[in-house]
Amino acid sequence: MTDLVKTAPAPGTVPAPTPPTSNAAAGDVDGPEGATTIRRSGNRRLPRTAWAALVVIAVIVLCAVLAPVLAPADPVAGDLTRRLMPIGTPGNLLGTDGQGRDMLSRLIYGARPSLLAGLVPVVIAGIIGTFLGLFAGLSGARVHGTVMRTLDVLYAFPAVLLAIAIAAALGSGISNSIIALAVILIPPIARVTEAETVRIRSADFMDAARTSGAGWSAIAFRQVLPNVAPVVVVYATALIGLSIVYSAGLSYLGLGVSPPLAEWGIMVSDLQAFLFTAPQLVMVPAVAILVASVAFNVLGDGLRDWFNVRGTDR
Repeated sequence: MTDLVKTAPAPGTVPAPTPPTSNAAAGDVDGPEGATTIRRSGNRRLPRTAWAALVVIAVIVLCAVLAPVLAPADPVAGDLTRRLMPIGTPGNLLGTDGQGRDMLSRLIYGARPSLLAGLVPVVIAGIIGTFLGLFAGLSGARVHGTVMRTLDVLYAFPAVLLAIAIAAALGSGISNSIIALAVILIPPIARVTEAETVRIRSADFMDAARTSGAGWSAIAFRQVLPNVAPVVVVYATALIGLSIVYSAGLSYLGLGVSPPLAEWGIMVSDLQAFLFTAPQLVMVPAVAILVASVAFNVLGDGLRDWFNVRGTDR
């Protein structure tokens, strides 16, 4: 995902507008060398790796939706006489945890809050960040500087530490975890949107829209947004995987979903005491977090190739 990260400008910098060339017939928007370019082609197909990632994501989503049907046991009820059963035990395919709870059932039910805390913050941050990026990119120098410098205050803090601080201040719970993650994801999405908006605001079609008397909202949502949306979608897709990891980390620290509810981060926290005696059990939720995160990252790579969003070193 190196190319995706490089589309975001470095903190503390304001990219200067560069006049791209527009080819309305081909549907291309080309920027100068070193800038992100978007070329849409009806002949391009989603790469096979992206399809594989979609299958993995679909399986995770189905497990979350059909958890009451697929889970073989109650994810909360335990049996101390069957604690720490190994993987492959009859009746407990993935073994049991330290309280005798079925690992497979907890893994399936854990997909629900994990996906929720991965998707919802990105959607919230995507809406707010995109609007802020459009507003800053299409505003004058003073407003542009005020908005971006304000975002830089949040952007300057390490994302993990900021999420922990916000979640600790708000208290544990999945709703507060979602708020904390949304706050830390707004600045990077806003900077990506602002960079793309600044890059295309001097294009010929933008001059034509201004000449025709179009207002700010018409220019922002009819002219600019369709051109920056592919970049934002690609970037936000990759952030879903990151959000899943962050939410699991908050739950691991006791700042996310509260026990005894099943969640992948909580499962890792509950099993850490048995890391040396039953490491294979600790690996079950850890692998689930890894697979979900990698799947969304690979899907983001595939969408980048599909939309033909290309970035080079700045």
